[in-house]
Amino acid sequence: MRQFDYTAVPKGLLTQETMNLLAAVHECRGRQESDLSVGRDVLDALVEVARVQSAGASNRIEGIRTSDARLRGIMQERTDPRSRDEEEIAGYRDVLATIHEGHDYIEPTPGVILQLHRDMYRHTPLSGGGRFKDSDNEIVGIRADGSRYVRFRPVPAVATPDAVERLCAALREGLSRGGADPLLVSMEFVLDFTCVHPFGDGNGRMSRLLTLLLLYRCGYLVGKYVSVEKEIERTKGDYYDALAESSAGWAEGTNDPGPFVRYMLGVVLACYRDLGCRVGAVRSARLTKSERVEAALRSSVGKVTKADLLEACPGVSRTTVERALAALLARGAIEKAGGGRSTGYVWRG
Repeated sequence: MRQFDYTAVPKGLLTQETMNLLAAVHECRGRQESDLSVGRDVLDALVEVARVQSAGASNRIEGIRTSDARLRGIMQERTDPRSRDEEEIAGYRDVLATIHEGHDYIEPTPGVILQLHRDMYRHTPLSGGGRFKDSDNEIVGIRADGSRYVRFRPVPAVATPDAVERLCAALREGLSRGGADPLLVSMEFVLDFTCVHPFGDGNGRMSRLLTLLLLYRCGYLVGKYVSVEKEIERTKGDYYDALAESSAGWAEGTNDPGPFVRYMLGVVLACYRDLGCRVGAVRSARLTKSERVEAALRSSVGKVTKADLLEACPGVSRTTVERALAALLARGAIEKAGGGRSTGYVWRG
């Protein structure tokens, strides 16, 4: 039976690389209050963009998709779900909102995890929401020739409730005793939760929601303003490689959590640096909103879409972005690339 203990730092995390990443994240957290002292309009814009990106990215990782326009409508509760995929996106939206608004009062316990999973499926007709798996599941890999193989066998269904109970108890003890850094403890927990794989469906999305919850409870608020899930999606290959490496030997307790934990520290660090760049751009120059759009285009490499510009310029409306693009096109500073939904703009100077 796999045991869980987060009261000491595993040997695999006692590396210079891990400590350097942890120190860099701590430094970013130290600047968090300053970063978040920009105007409320900027923060509100960052939150709105991050929410949409988080729900879209976390679901796309699992093959759950809709159009960008419908995604925004669902996230703003202006659009009713029309498909199974959209029902699941709406559920993710609801759980994300619960975590954003109440993280200080949400302790990860088996009951809470079941409730969050139930809410993630509240818009679907499926009956598995809020229930641990009732049959064994397997993590399947695909070889280069297309053949499938069992890469990992999670905890059997019959042992899952007890495993989750012990996992949550170990998390409480690890965080309360203070023998290891709370961020390391949290990422170890996420790895073990993923390896337990307690549900018949939705384990990946639940692991990412729990990641956000634990980050917030440890004081790392970056995921509210820059999408952690989008950064994971952007580096999805590394994400799965780190999971595979850190899950080898997991059932026997011989696995090394280092690859996964270091990957996640890198994700958090990338999000903090992104946040710093965005708020820094707002502070450092007294630019008009149109000038901010131009500055974002000047500093970009390759094609930039309207969505990219809205993300890079928090607080700037779509109408302002479109006016700025029209003016830049008229004076020949940019050129249009592609058409339709893939339309982008390239800086010519």
